[in-house]
Amino acid sequence: MDTGNFLAHVHEGMKVFDRQQHEIGTVDYVKMSDDNPATDEPEQVTAEDDDGRRDSLLNDIAEVFAPDDDLPEEIRERLLQAGFLRVDSKGLLAADRYVMPDQIMSVSGDAVVLKVSRDELMKRN
Repeated sequence: MDTGNFLAHVHEGMKVFDRQQHEIGTVDYVKMSDDNPATDEPEQVTAEDDDGRRDSLLNDIAEVFAPDDDLPEEIRERLLQAGFLRVDSKGLLAADRYVMPDQIMSVSGDAVVLKVSRDELMKRN
């Protein structure tokens, strides 16, 4: 499976495992890429855009990220452009995590296997 297509095969409720096959949690949310496939560069949105894309981006940020997420805006925008998974981590006090598409090794059945460890993922505070 092409790594660019991993997100298309992921759905909420799938189990997520790190590179050592330890279960991290379950997929809580899937956000597909906002990149324009016709270009090599991520789609840039400026205040000068008059087709509503800036408002759409701001609405996406408000909808996807909790107000108390302590992620810098540039990280939020990167996640929205590349797409990501939000993982509901196992454990009562465990912080949820964000997974970028390039951190996914494979998707099969009801499992997502990552190329990285849990500690290498961005935390949701």
